[in-house]
Amino acid sequence: MTPQSLLTMPIPRDIPLGMPAYPILLELALVLLFLLHILFVNLMLGGSILAFVFEIMGRKRPDYDRLAREIVSTITVNKSMAVVLGVGPLLTINVLYTLHFYTANAITGRAWIMVVPLVATAFLLGYVHKYTWDRYAQRKELHMAIGALSTLLLLIVPLIFLANINLMLFPEKWKEVDGWLASLTIPNVFPRYLHFLMACLALTGLFLTGYFGRSRYPAEEKFETLKVSDLRKIFLSITLGATVAQLVVGPLVFFTLPSQGVTWLLIAVVCIGLVLALTASAILWIELILPKKTFGVRFYVVIGLLTCTVIFMGYGRHTYREAALAEHKGLVAAQTQVYQSMLNITRWRASQGLGVAGEDENMPLGQKIFKRVCSTCHALDKRLVGPPLTEIVDIYGDDTAGIIKWVKAPGKKRPDFPEMPAIKLTEEQYEAVAQYLIDAVAATNEPQEEATEPEQEAETETTEQP
Repeated sequence: MTPQSLLTMPIPRDIPLGMPAYPILLELALVLLFLLHILFVNLMLGGSILAFVFEIMGRKRPDYDRLAREIVSTITVNKSMAVVLGVGPLLTINVLYTLHFYTANAITGRAWIMVVPLVATAFLLGYVHKYTWDRYAQRKELHMAIGALSTLLLLIVPLIFLANINLMLFPEKWKEVDGWLASLTIPNVFPRYLHFLMACLALTGLFLTGYFGRSRYPAEEKFETLKVSDLRKIFLSITLGATVAQLVVGPLVFFTLPSQGVTWLLIAVVCIGLVLALTASAILWIELILPKKTFGVRFYVVIGLLTCTVIFMGYGRHTYREAALAEHKGLVAAQTQVYQSMLNITRWRASQGLGVAGEDENMPLGQKIFKRVCSTCHALDKRLVGPPLTEIVDIYGDDTAGIIKWVKAPGKKRPDFPEMPAIKLTEEQYEAVAQYLIDAVAATNEPQEEATEPEQEAETETTEQP
């Protein structure tokens, strides 16, 4: 994050509640639950896309229409699993990233609220599409339109989720983004979405290769010309093509990510995932050009390699999220600590009958920051919760850098004073308030020195009188 972004970036205070479990367990749960959820989302959306494509192709070759119908029959279970397994990661991310997740949701509020009706409508249209296949056999355009609308809605819902999850990573963008459409302008949104779509096709192709390619599948009863070997070839080709496309889209996603979340750990995880994907692609190619009547060991090796690839990429996504938010989470924690300290101090001042310092909009920046942040603990020449300004200036003199260094990372020097919390400000604010402390003490000294001259003259006149 640049110094300029820190000047405008919202830094809210956190909710003072403890975690329901150790953070490391919640992070592990988030990664695993999300991977299970996204697996069935991929199968649901990939199946919908492929069913739509094959139904179009079925206008010229009826077997492809039958194939589309067979694919649709697998989607219903995947829809149910995707919804049920979506609860876990949603709750976990709410706990781990409460402020960031809810802020992103609030910014894209209208679209976020539409997720439930969009999903419900897409599911209902999907059921209509599935169970009217024979009824609308002579009205194919209408039937395909129903399937297309269901698929389109299913494509929009992940884009809403992705835009929200992406927006929560960049607090410096929160004031710039106004609504969901504006959130789509963040450079890495569409590369990530394309990466997601390729994963849908790759995993669905692999799943359908196993589903249609198993030895007991009655291909002869379902199709006129398509055989098991043909089906295996079709879906292996889809899996290979989508996996190779991932090797292009993946680097595009990586290089469009803002640099603050990129770490050596992330680079290592991505490289391992890349090697696994390349190996899987090579084996897929061998499996494709050397077809067999039954699955060989190679096919199961591909499943293992792609599963490991997905796990590494899921962990890499979490690693990036943690690194990208680390600085802002630190600022939020400091803001929360300062707020809690100021709240406790305000309560103490009220119990002692002390007032709360006011603030004038026309005040210089340093005085305003002092009144707002520092005056609950420090006064000019008397002790409150912390030492007076006169004592601070006695220690540091005109050294504003020394004052700023202490304010950024204070400690506990004396047992009779409580430890000061770190104060998070911009560099401009640090400099202004440090200079204000020095000037305020200097201003109190100047009138006293000037007042001594008239007093001395008065004393002289008194002694000269008879």
